[in-house]
Amino acid sequence: MYLVLYYRLSSGGSLMGGLMSYFSYFTVLTNIGVATVLTCAVTERESAARRWFLQPWVSSGIAVSIVVVSLGYNVLLRSLFRPEGVQIVADELLHDIMPLVYLVYWWGCVPKGTLQLRHVPLWLIYPVLYFAYALLRGHLLSAYPYWFLSVSQLGYPQVFINAGGILLGFVLIGLLLIGLDRTRR
Repeated sequence: MYLVLYYRLSSGGSLMGGLMSYFSYFTVLTNIGVATVLTCAVTERESAARRWFLQPWVSSGIAVSIVVVSLGYNVLLRSLFRPEGVQIVADELLHDIMPLVYLVYWWGCVPKGTLQLRHVPLWLIYPVLYFAYALLRGHLLSAYPYWFLSVSQLGYPQVFINAGGILLGFVLIGLLLIGLDRTRR
């Protein structure tokens, strides 16, 4: 967040614009989900939020999303982005290290044997809502968080095809996690 705000403010942008920009990325929102689950896992204070985030289907849905973040970045975005200095550290943490750490947590700490096919549509709610938000935000501000969602450059048909491909990735990764969950039962 510091880097986004620093660059935004140094280029004459506003703090509010920087915060809106920061929280417009699926990567950031998903890493907040990862941090929330991991924080709930290491705290002992009982709460409704802690119980909800530590449910295997919720923790697994976040695992699906963080895998998509890593794969999406490394396949679609890495070649377009040339981070420098401390930005390299942030980039690697968000897209490679945290996904790996979370998958290790998921594999070793999330109870197995409870995931079902009915969870896949529930896991798709988050990316579908994000897609709607990204399109609305892009329409209002003429700024899309990712090139493959840029209606102004690609048009709605191509953006919906791109989103459908990414959604298919969510489904496939979700099915893979369910398969892994069943083998570890």
